[in-house]
Amino acid sequence: MDKVITISRQYASGGREIGEKLAKAYGIPFYDRLLISRAAKESGFAEDAFDNAEMKATNSLLYSIAMGMNAYGSPDIGYTQMSLDDRIYIAQSEVIRKVADEGPCVIVGRCADYILRQRTDVVNIFIWASTPFRIDRAISYGVESEKVEDVLNRMDKRRANYYNYHASEKWGRVTNYHLSIQSDYKGIDKSVEVIEKFLETVD
Repeated sequence: MDKVITISRQYASGGREIGEKLAKAYGIPFYDRLLISRAAKESGFAEDAFDNAEMKATNSLLYSIAMGMNAYGSPDIGYTQMSLDDRIYIAQSEVIRKVADEGPCVIVGRCADYILRQRTDVVNIFIWASTPFRIDRAISYGVESEKVEDVLNRMDKRRANYYNYHASEKWGRVTNYHLSIQSDYKGIDKSVEVIEKFLETVD
């Protein structure tokens, strides 16, 4: 397998687990938290700064204001004049491009599908699941049952706002991905098998 696989996913859909199993099956690197650690090490930013940048993305308008709405639109604004969060995104993007250059791997989240959009060796996958399935998984993570639906909505909104701002695309839009999988339809392991079969057909 000679592809870079990016995985975008709804919260508690099992996307991270699917990514880990794919990476293990192919014997290739898996990047999620490891990506943040590497980006922090290479950029000099603290790991908490990367987490905080994504955590802020709860309201698209407020997030855009906080990030500096015209940071990417004006050629007169240089790197040092960008917001801290913009600079963190750029540092993370550079690491994503580096790990893709290093060879096949699985990258979860972080706008990787958009960042690597010019490459021809990338397969973009979106993982989603039914609400009851996601509720059960979220509760297994330790989310309180009376708050779980709010948490699902908030986490998905955060991911969407972060992606929509940085990628200038719509998170979850089918045209952004080569394959979309409902992970609870046949289960996590079967979802991995389906993706493997799909990758066999990709030149």
